[in-house]
Amino acid sequence: MTSLGRFLTVWRTVVVRDREIIDGVVHPNHRGPSPELSQALHEWAGSYYWAEEDGAGRLVLIRTLAPPRKEKWWLHTLLFVVSFATVWMGGALLAGAQLTSAIPLAPYLARVITVVPEWSELGAGVGLDFAVALMGMLLAHELGHYVLAKRYSISVSPPYFLPAPFWFFPVGTFGAFIRLRSPVVDRRQLMDVGAAGPWAGFAVAIIALVVGLQRSEVLAEPGVTAQLIMIGDQRLYLGDSLVITWARQWIVGEGTVVLHPVALAGWFGVLVTMLNLLPLGQLDGGHVVYALLREHQRSVALFCWIVLLIMGFQFFYGWWVWAGLVLLMGGGRIGHPTVMDRYRRLPKGRRALGWATLALLVVTFTPSPFVP
Repeated sequence: MTSLGRFLTVWRTVVVRDREIIDGVVHPNHRGPSPELSQALHEWAGSYYWAEEDGAGRLVLIRTLAPPRKEKWWLHTLLFVVSFATVWMGGALLAGAQLTSAIPLAPYLARVITVVPEWSELGAGVGLDFAVALMGMLLAHELGHYVLAKRYSISVSPPYFLPAPFWFFPVGTFGAFIRLRSPVVDRRQLMDVGAAGPWAGFAVAIIALVVGLQRSEVLAEPGVTAQLIMIGDQRLYLGDSLVITWARQWIVGEGTVVLHPVALAGWFGVLVTMLNLLPLGQLDGGHVVYALLREHQRSVALFCWIVLLIMGFQFFYGWWVWAGLVLLMGGGRIGHPTVMDRYRRLPKGRRALGWATLALLVVTFTPSPFVP
């Protein structure tokens, strides 16, 4: 702190776990900043940002006091590889490869060895495309959170990917998550970390959706909905969101579309974005709404949670499952925990980002993901 103390008129220092947070007011002669302060900030062993919405010259400095944590990269890599494999197999199944439908755990490994030659060029190639698209979306989502957390010197874990048995859940994964080990300082940090994941994942999902729709088949016959996938000889009709409707009408036009597996990966990417943006607990949407509205997030969350229960009766019973999972993940709470300095005002640019992120929830919202 001695290298920067001469530039500050007043400051306060807070040490939380393994981080030192310094909130100071820069001397008027060094605001801008001055060349001397710029050099000192360049040499600062941590991160910083200006918080002038709380007054001219407000500067927040953050640095880590503990040595870097040794991550179990082997575990994260293994989970990613296994998840990629199960998603690949699921994509091959969706493409029509003859994979087993119900496998006890004991003979599973032996069955995998014998099933690989059965994939055919269609199953293996399209399954790989599906895995690249879906895993790319999940990776982009989690890296969005990870990079922004690192930007604010927050201790954060690498992504944990969750493989799923493809013969039971053809998508092949239950998603991914990261862990924030350090408390969030203010609502600016919360907004940036919370919104980065959905936007990054959504960008990859849209690319997959556009590419996949160009490779999808259009049926002449009308369908229950405008899109479906084939699992064996069975049709599974998929619901619509505004962004899916716009993309389909722009690329395909009228007709019922049998989604190519890459388009299906994009569809799932849009769905995952929407689920994460619900303003509940510590979902990404909970982060964004708390950053915008502070304690009022709890009222919004309660309203949203009740709406999910009603939608379970009206549209899709899976909303009850999601409502229960949110309670389970939040330890029975749907309100968002506070940040260290919840009274620091949110910059105008971050407020615009917050409302744009909630608009993203609206255009990705799918009332009934799966249509009977």
